[in-house]
Amino acid sequence: MPRARGGAKTRQRRKKILKKAKGYVGGRRKLYRTAAETVLRAGAFAYRHRKQKKRLARGLWIVRINAACRQVGLSYSVFMAALKKAGIGLDRKVLAELAVNDPQAFAKLAETARAQAR
Repeated sequence: MPRARGGAKTRQRRKKILKKAKGYVGGRRKLYRTAAETVLRAGAFAYRHRKQKKRLARGLWIVRINAACRQVGLSYSVFMAALKKAGIGLDRKVLAELAVNDPQAFAKLAETARAQAR
């Protein structure tokens, strides 16, 4: 019985890796072994950075809300606590969007928070 060599399956598996390595430079794109290492490492970075992206976005929202709060004479912590006390359930993403794109609406929220804080 002849020896079974990978054949079509091996070629498919290697092509899949090399396709993912498209755009890499030099041997990282052309050579299977180095491409496989690089693709594996890239996948690990991509997984890690998807989590990091969420943390960074939340930090940016907080900075934007804080800046808008300071303009109307409130601190971030007082503003957020007052909104929670008033039962306004807007998340930080929406609040940051309001702070940047609709300052009048944010000012109304700030007045509500100021009234609740007293």
